[in-house]
Amino acid sequence: MSSHERVKFASKIGAVLAAAGSAVGLGNIWRFPYETGTHGGAAFILLYLACILLLGLPVMIAEFTIGRRSKASTGSAFKTLSPGTAWKWVGYLGVLTGFLILGYYAVVAGWTLEYILEAGTNGFAGKNSADFIDAFASFSQDPIRPLIWLLVFMLLTHFVIVLGVEKGIERSAKILMPILFILLIVMAVCSLMLPNSGKGLEFLFKPDFSKVDHSTFLSAMGQTFYSLSLGMGCLSTYASYFSKDTKLVKTAFSVGLIDTLVAILAGIIIFPAAFSVGIQPDAGPSLIFITLPNVFQQAFGNVPVLAYIFSVMFYVLLALAALTSTISMHEVTTSFLHEQLGFSRKRSATIITCCCFTIGIFASLSFGLLREYTIAGKGFFDFLDYLTAKIMLPFGGLLISLYVGWHLDKRISFEEVTNGGKIGAGFFKVYLFILRYVAPLGILFVFANGLGLI
Repeated sequence: MSSHERVKFASKIGAVLAAAGSAVGLGNIWRFPYETGTHGGAAFILLYLACILLLGLPVMIAEFTIGRRSKASTGSAFKTLSPGTAWKWVGYLGVLTGFLILGYYAVVAGWTLEYILEAGTNGFAGKNSADFIDAFASFSQDPIRPLIWLLVFMLLTHFVIVLGVEKGIERSAKILMPILFILLIVMAVCSLMLPNSGKGLEFLFKPDFSKVDHSTFLSAMGQTFYSLSLGMGCLSTYASYFSKDTKLVKTAFSVGLIDTLVAILAGIIIFPAAFSVGIQPDAGPSLIFITLPNVFQQAFGNVPVLAYIFSVMFYVLLALAALTSTISMHEVTTSFLHEQLGFSRKRSATIITCCCFTIGIFASLSFGLLREYTIAGKGFFDFLDYLTAKIMLPFGGLLISLYVGWHLDKRISFEEVTNGGKIGAGFFKVYLFILRYVAPLGILFVFANGLGLI
């Protein structure tokens, strides 16, 4: 497909919601609360916001610049902008990263469907904390049930991708993102009505800087890249569908704001509920599948119908957030095959769905049948998570910063962030300075921390 024929998002709000949907995912509703709980609450949030402004948004704008200027998916963008150079491998890295993440991320996304069913059939009623631990272990180690939900989630994602950019990705974002926000707000209000909810809000919004150390700062930077989906090509690919009138800086700020609001609203849901029943807010990764079902049953125990409604709504919320992310990761790899190999969109999507489902099978079985088979001492699921989140994502973000900061012609960057000079850009020198020096150093710290070097 030639560049002048490239399909575009039909509206500015569609572009913003699609990009925000790419960023919003389980990282906001699951990972952000437990990182906040582990690192002392509000102090972590302040550092996270600083990282969003100083690192996340500049790198996001850089990804937008690459995507819109090249009018190509991330797999082709660098080759288009810098033909005959080794920079093309940065694009290939982004495609591979998104592909691998989708393979195991869809496993967890499938779990949310199981828990929707459990909550919807009132399967949480009458269980204690030990019951929830046993139930999760039994389900995650089952060789069949998780694979069924994995397949269902992959097919949902596949259906949206096959419909295309405007009818599939944009339309789904316009439906899913408002529903997601409505659920967040309703659940936050319900959580705030619980006894002792004020303690949860105090934990969330009253900084305790005595708990801040180097690990808090590094975790905040890592959460920034994880939450905003930086370094995996999703934002760059979506930006290739932006119109020439889309304001990149404004869109980046809108995406960052929506992403942060979702994360904070998730905290408002979880922490007041946890404090109301005396459960510590640093439960870790088991938070959403073991701790929270128990929290909901205890918090609303006197009104069983509320416990039922709250539980169903929460796991529907998780599934919607996961779907917006799997759609974006699927699109990165689908568009790559579509552009590079000339396959039809449907054929490209089918190949990716089948391949990622195969990866997901091994990732899922690594909790049960294949748990004795390890790579570098880790099960297949944990190995993919470590490889992508700790190595490939920060490395991809680092290369993107260096590419736009040092290699890409400054005139191209200036034209993109100013829409050809139509928008003021007094911040441009600061933006370029961040990409050249601040972001690379920050990312190197995240990278070193992920490898256990610091």
